[in-house]
Amino acid sequence: MIGDSASLTSDPGLEHRGDRARTTTVNSNDESGLTVAVHQPHYLPWLGLIDKIDRSDRYIVLDTVQFERRGWQNRNYIAGAGKPLLLTVPVEQTSRDELIMDKTIDNTQKWKRKHYKALVEHCYRKTPYLSEYLDEITHLYESEWESLVELSIATTRLLLRAFGITTPMVRASELGDFPGHKDELLAQICAKAGANTLLSGNGAKNYLEPKTLHRYGVDIEWQNFQHPVYTQHSRGSTDFVPRMAAIDLLVNAGPDSLRVLRQARSQH
Repeated sequence: MIGDSASLTSDPGLEHRGDRARTTTVNSNDESGLTVAVHQPHYLPWLGLIDKIDRSDRYIVLDTVQFERRGWQNRNYIAGAGKPLLLTVPVEQTSRDELIMDKTIDNTQKWKRKHYKALVEHCYRKTPYLSEYLDEITHLYESEWESLVELSIATTRLLLRAFGITTPMVRASELGDFPGHKDELLAQICAKAGANTLLSGNGAKNYLEPKTLHRYGVDIEWQNFQHPVYTQHSRGSTDFVPRMAAIDLLVNAGPDSLRVLRQARSQH
């Protein structure tokens, strides 16, 4: 069901992650190791996050940190014929210190109908593969959502299924309480998950301290994400707009989406 959380203890066995494969077992001392991605939940996540999940053995949803206003936890861009359109899920405004896991959606605003129409009737109506995913998209926006993190996870699961990515997902809040902050927090989460490698985006190079993770037996692998260029059927051939929600690639490339994503990675 959309919005369900996968158990970290489930093990699908040998899983292919683009250009590599490994046997994954949680809390194992196997020398082959376990690579995890730890990332805040995003609404309709962009390709960089999908790529990170695809390259990992486990995706840990970091829902135990402070909600970031004007961040990507409740919004993202989609591409139409004109300027990219920003879709924002309205949220209840309470404490500035509110955690992502506690953030609730403001359903007094008619955001679901607005987002559905933007996706299905406007921006992506003429894309070649929208019809293949229309039922799941419709189900998503017909469902009732109170928790922002559950909605964000649901949009991520929808995309992962459509891309054919089977990386298990678990919420950090389901793993336990972690007293650390920033680097220490990430290290503690990785250690609890039995991981010896954290796959991190390059933007974290400015503040992530490898020595902190090393104290917990965790190495860092830098993602070095390469954004693919593909045909956006609503735009001209020389008018490509990057960094849209990953659904943009999906409705334009369909079953070929994962190959397009991985090919961009392998060319660098």
